[in-house]
Amino acid sequence: MTRFGRVIVLDTLALLVALVLTGTDARAFSLDDVAARAEKLAAAPYQKPNASLPKTIKALGYDQYRDVRYRPERALWRTSKLPFEIMFFHRGWFYEDPVTIHEVSADGDREVPFDPDAFDYGKNKVERDELRGLGFAGFRVHFPLNTQTFRDEALVFLGASYFRALGRGQRYGLSARALAIDTAESSGEEFPRFVQFWIERPRPAAKVLTIYALLDSPRAAGAYRFVVTPGGTTMLDVDAKLFLRRNVAKLALAPLTSMFYFGANQRSARDDYRPQVHDSDGLSIHTSTKEWIWRPLVNPKRLLVTSFALSDPVGFGLMQRERWFGHYQDLEARYDLRPSAWIEPKGSWGPGRIELVQIPVPDETNDNVVAYWVPDRQPKPKEPLAYGYRVLWQKDREMRPPVGWVRETRRGRGYTKSDDGSVELHVDFDGPTITRLPAAADVNLALWIDANGEVLERHMHRNEVTGGWRSVVRFRRIDRAKPLELRAQLIHDNKAVSETWSYILPAD
Repeated sequence: MTRFGRVIVLDTLALLVALVLTGTDARAFSLDDVAARAEKLAAAPYQKPNASLPKTIKALGYDQYRDVRYRPERALWRTSKLPFEIMFFHRGWFYEDPVTIHEVSADGDREVPFDPDAFDYGKNKVERDELRGLGFAGFRVHFPLNTQTFRDEALVFLGASYFRALGRGQRYGLSARALAIDTAESSGEEFPRFVQFWIERPRPAAKVLTIYALLDSPRAAGAYRFVVTPGGTTMLDVDAKLFLRRNVAKLALAPLTSMFYFGANQRSARDDYRPQVHDSDGLSIHTSTKEWIWRPLVNPKRLLVTSFALSDPVGFGLMQRERWFGHYQDLEARYDLRPSAWIEPKGSWGPGRIELVQIPVPDETNDNVVAYWVPDRQPKPKEPLAYGYRVLWQKDREMRPPVGWVRETRRGRGYTKSDDGSVELHVDFDGPTITRLPAAADVNLALWIDANGEVLERHMHRNEVTGGWRSVVRFRRIDRAKPLELRAQLIHDNKAVSETWSYILPAD
């Protein structure tokens, strides 16, 4: 044997010894590792989490829970001066279930221990010795989003499978979830929850952070990878592998949750100084047939579930298009700074439907809007379902049609001297294709109304203030106990120059 050959053999033996000594730590942690755990969970009976809490923590109300804060100086990676930092949420109030959180590094993965001394409990009286080993409720990711001298919150995981993110100059508003099961079904909704997280330690100059999560619920288990890229628009790439324990009535993928209390198309029922109150004002859809659809949100008097059947959606999202502070006038909530969330599916999602659920609410304290994708074919129990998508948290550069879009929908009675039961809708269209049209252009409105409605008047005007065009439609609903649907598009030279406005007037 030559000397060269002996060196190769000895190096190979050394590598094998290293692999034996280090075990799984010698290879990178991956989605497959979490998927193996999810598959094993799905094959076994569901185990409820141990949500027991000390009496002093269980008794915390909303204000008392908010008084419990993680100490910034104890943030994960603070002393290492990495671009990302992690801070943790205490269990309590709505967040009783524990989650296990790991740090993944070149040395392997280690569980991040819970230490009550890392929290400031404010005015709350607690016995710290009772809290040892309590565990976390969730965590938040910090990154220098708005300035290089301060690490802002960029992403939060807290409660069930909820997560929400921020881009530059944004305030928290709508949320996303990893999975929803049987939303708006009479049997009741099931809320899967994350039970474990693995957070990869970033490199010193990293611009992205990778997080893995294990999901569990009575009828499903799943593995998720989140890759967050903070910025002006914060981008979150999601890859998932899902396993059902049992069949479900409705499997909702990439769900978004938001709030619509009142707005331009539905005024407040009470005397409120604010013109509009909402985290999102519409559902936007981009279909594989290149159609764009805009459905303004409403706060109905009873549960309202509508859907759009299509194949392979290009994207959909709950959007906050109205950005002028004057339309909100809320200096504390700053609804004008709430992000839009746009979902971009990866690969083929096949046939299915985008469903929109709108729930009546008496105020703005509860989310009442949910949008998600429902595939026509659901996996059988224990059959893996792999899918991926991207979530864009937007404000300054929101996803819109390349031609024209709906700027605002306003609802009222119009110019009738007395209430004759009619409804008048003013819809403003804007966008580059529309504003470039000359003032004398022949612009028409292709309008459709369902059998429960009768059109009384319709007009088109150029909006000399914005340069766009305004449609005015006055109609009467035949049966006020039933909802009414209208659809419209702007037409010029026999071509559509706007997205499709798709409006639902809820039942009284």
